[in-house]
Amino acid sequence: MPRTILLVGAGKSASYLIHYLLEESMAQDLVLRIADKEPDNLPEAVLRHDRSEVFQLDIADAPARREAVSQADIVISMLPPSLHLELAKDCLECERNLVTASYVSEGMRALDAEVRAKDLIFLNEMGLDPGIDHMSAMQVIDRIKSKGGELLLFESFTGGLVAPQSDTNLWNYKFTWNPRNVVLAGQGGAAKFIQEGTYKYIPYHKLFRRTEFLEIEGYGTFEVYANRDSLSYREAYGLQDALTLYRGTIRRVGYSRAWNIFVQLGMTDDSYQIANSQGMSYRDFTNLFLPYSPTDSVELKLRHYLKIDQDDILWGKLMELQLFDGDLKITQANASPARILQEILESSWTLGPEDQDMIVMYHKFGYSLGGKKHQMDAHMVVLGENPSLTAMAKTVGLPVAMGTLRILNGEVSARGVQIPISAEIYNPVIEGLAKNGIVFREVEKPYLGYNPDSVAS
Repeated sequence: MPRTILLVGAGKSASYLIHYLLEESMAQDLVLRIADKEPDNLPEAVLRHDRSEVFQLDIADAPARREAVSQADIVISMLPPSLHLELAKDCLECERNLVTASYVSEGMRALDAEVRAKDLIFLNEMGLDPGIDHMSAMQVIDRIKSKGGELLLFESFTGGLVAPQSDTNLWNYKFTWNPRNVVLAGQGGAAKFIQEGTYKYIPYHKLFRRTEFLEIEGYGTFEVYANRDSLSYREAYGLQDALTLYRGTIRRVGYSRAWNIFVQLGMTDDSYQIANSQGMSYRDFTNLFLPYSPTDSVELKLRHYLKIDQDDILWGKLMELQLFDGDLKITQANASPARILQEILESSWTLGPEDQDMIVMYHKFGYSLGGKKHQMDAHMVVLGENPSLTAMAKTVGLPVAMGTLRILNGEVSARGVQIPISAEIYNPVIEGLAKNGIVFREVEKPYLGYNPDSVAS
């Protein structure tokens, strides 16, 4: 009998995942059952594949969801993070292993004892970031420790960007993953990290003005801003004694300074609704956040309020988004400012038919070995093929697929709610990624520690 993999959610990030599993389906005797709210959107090659079964599933339909889980040998959830938990409970009830690409939520973590009791593994954070970042970092950290080295510093940054040849707007940015996550980035508490033994905190309203420069050979200069909680992986990575632990997000230089305008205006706020949002013009939406004036235009008020000169590149970026257009209308009713901003940005930042995306990941390891301090930098750059076969889908989907097959084949001994930080997971997956062109380049450098001269603003 063929073994059945149930994939729940077949959005943009699932394209390579589906392709990989169908490519392996004959050799590994697999059937891929794909459940999605709108299955007809899948490519014909998937719909007609001999080893795929595509069907419509409303994730809120609990009986249908549990029935689908019960018919599978293992389950992959590519749903939005908020929807994983109910599916995870179905997997517990039906005693099925689960793989996701999302961060471990508190609700998921609370299932750990039950998952272990049923001899199951719920493998989370198996995508790009989180995912490849964990695996690539732990492979080097374990290698250094196996030689007797002591980790002093670990920095890690990842960005989903547009490829250089697709930098067609002033922001040098388009959406390559969930736009809502981009709009809400950095919210929910201060960014926390440690540098040279000192704890640091950056509140949200300062986050996008505390950036640092990063140079990637062959790809130029980037900027990074701090992730919300860099300290949460100290124990998982075994870095309790490291003097520096700092994780962040990569953007092209100038993005953060411009994004800070939205933060300061309040456009990224998701905590309240604007009652009359539907039909409101982009111009009127922008004016909501500015002081009243009987004479000054919206443009003039914004420039004065944020002290932006008319010839500043920031002004060009705002104009490019048509924020002052009186004819373009918001389509959402009773939407939060963040929801409205997302709608406006999606009209400008969607990948075009000729666009390619780009994933950039960078790690810096500082360690002592043999009485000397050493530093090693490692970076990975992956280019997408087109708006469907994106670098984001490749780097998220392939690790999920590879981890799923290892569990299905009985090659993972870990049980409970897990992330991919053990060698039995990361070594074969990193090897498999390399065969698919996802490779880290490692360079030994003189130890510099944390370099405050890199602070850009």
